[in-house]
Amino acid sequence: MIAVTQLPTLFVSHGAPTLAIDDGPAHRFLRACGGSLGKPKAILVLSAHFDTPMATITAGTSPETIYDFRGFPDKLYEISYPAPGDPNLAGRISELLTSAGLPVQLDRQRGLDHGAWVPLSLIYPDANIPVMQLSIDSRTGTAYHFHLGELLRPLRDEGVLIVGSGGVTHNLSHALHAPQNEPIVEWANTFREWVAEAVDDDRRDDLANFRDVAPYAARNHPSDEHFLPLLCVMGATEPGESRRRIHASDTYGALAMDAYMFGTRQDWRPAPR
Repeated sequence: MIAVTQLPTLFVSHGAPTLAIDDGPAHRFLRACGGSLGKPKAILVLSAHFDTPMATITAGTSPETIYDFRGFPDKLYEISYPAPGDPNLAGRISELLTSAGLPVQLDRQRGLDHGAWVPLSLIYPDANIPVMQLSIDSRTGTAYHFHLGELLRPLRDEGVLIVGSGGVTHNLSHALHAPQNEPIVEWANTFREWVAEAVDDDRRDDLANFRDVAPYAARNHPSDEHFLPLLCVMGATEPGESRRRIHASDTYGALAMDAYMFGTRQDWRPAPR
């Protein structure tokens, strides 16, 4: 188990599902992460692809691998990520949320969507750490997701790694018509750098109001769901805790594959692998 008293939180941009099988900067970065993060007691993932009108926690003992995509290489559908669940910890998470007046439901049937298993298959390929998912709710706006993260803060002292999985940018209409190695377009790069500066300066109000203050916000995020996991994991740390972008690359011309870590030392680097 990891030795530090309090765990950091992590945000990853998961891009296309083929991240799991295609070599590239983000793929290699994620493969190197696990060695530096150590082995937590459990992992809680807030994924852009688990979006429900009530906070929902996966609570099964053996969550299945969900292939919530189509039209990709057969090799991708052959991947299984058989990480166990942890119903007791799901109950603990439920208590944290309900004690603050937030309605919660447990889902003992739902498995792990690709926003969870694709990056985790690279960070922790042995699939031997319990994994749960907590849904976002894109109908509620950004303030809710900062607050959701705040409610999860105690888990960091209990050996739980909180991971947000989404995308710093997410314009699929451009990405679907671009080659994988096309350089990132100016409007996507400008937005991703605005995010990096806002995170670095701990400008939570600006991030919460990104649609009004960030350049090209609507073009990079036609909808909110891929941006909200970033706010959750930032909210799970106290203002003033360390925060930094730990990876920056891009793919398909408009998808920034940036990753962020919150609440850990500034000199962190992924371990060689």
